[in-house]
Amino acid sequence: MTTEVHDVVATRLADAGQRYTDSRRELVERLRGSGPVTLPELLESGPRLPQSSAYRNLTVLEEAGVVHRVHATGDAARFELAEDLTEHHHHLICSSCGAVEDFTAPPKLERSLDRAADVIAADSGFTLQRHRLDLIGTCAGCS
Repeated sequence: MTTEVHDVVATRLADAGQRYTDSRRELVERLRGSGPVTLPELLESGPRLPQSSAYRNLTVLEEAGVVHRVHATGDAARFELAEDLTEHHHHLICSSCGAVEDFTAPPKLERSLDRAADVIAADSGFTLQRHRLDLIGTCAGCS
């Protein structure tokens, strides 16, 4: 992960009145390059972090706009770095097992999605900031 991303995270945390602690840096590092992960998956991905501390730090990172919570099926929340720290993408969500997989739409399809979102927003008097597309179905493992 580039120093630039860590600088952005540090700035967002400072703006929220928070520090960029070693534990928070470790969570950012673990989230980098992964798809949306549950807290148990995050905890298993490296050296031991206390679960309660990790969850509190994820909440702080989410409130500061560093981490995004992905709402999937089931009870377990999934977390990923905010899109502006990675790249624009969408999600495939399995309604059976709750797995979440990132996908990037081809540029032509992404432009079509942008246009459709703009029309929907304009028709509703809504000011669009960005869009996110979650496709819900059954993954290959559950089919």
